[in-house]
Amino acid sequence: MGNKLEFIKFMSGAGALAFGDFITKSGRKTPYFVNTGNYKTGKHISTLGDYYADRIVESGEKFDALYGPAYKGITLAASAASSLYRNHGMDIPFLFNRKEVKDHGEGGSIIGYSPKDGDRIAIIEDVVTAGTVVRESLELLMSIANLKVTALFVSVDRMERGTGELSALGQLKAECGINVYSIINTLDIINALPSSDARAAKITEYLSKYGAS
Repeated sequence: MGNKLEFIKFMSGAGALAFGDFITKSGRKTPYFVNTGNYKTGKHISTLGDYYADRIVESGEKFDALYGPAYKGITLAASAASSLYRNHGMDIPFLFNRKEVKDHGEGGSIIGYSPKDGDRIAIIEDVVTAGTVVRESLELLMSIANLKVTALFVSVDRMERGTGELSALGQLKAECGINVYSIINTLDIINALPSSDARAAKITEYLSKYGAS
């Protein structure tokens, strides 16, 4: 498990992975929660960017720019792009959106790289629950230029059913033709805990109830 175990320890130490009783966006009661908003130091965001960059390189995906949906995706895209350049010699443009369209100055809804026809875009997110933000991102990006979104990178695949039997990530892949990659998934979290740990049992029970086929 190696690198995955290190990432789980990193997440826990930063407070981005918590165990307890939480409610997801879909209204499910979950025994664990992922909140990348708890990364709040230079070391945190630099380390997180390194993990994302390593996963991007490992995937072998080829793309022309990296897109991070506001708000959490902004720091994810910037830190991953920085790490790709610093550690892998890849100078990849990045962009992100404004929540509100700017009506003065240069205007527009996009900050950073301006996509052009034919570009391949990869989206970087924290955790996908229902895929709403990703679908909104697709709509926005397609309205800017004739481009193709080829990949989605997330920190954790919760492996839960979306609106059907597939996981939220599986649905995005099936419906939108996007390759999806995660740094870790729920089984990795379970395997990182001692088998006698009550938290592992609770997450296993949760996954048996809401897990995707």
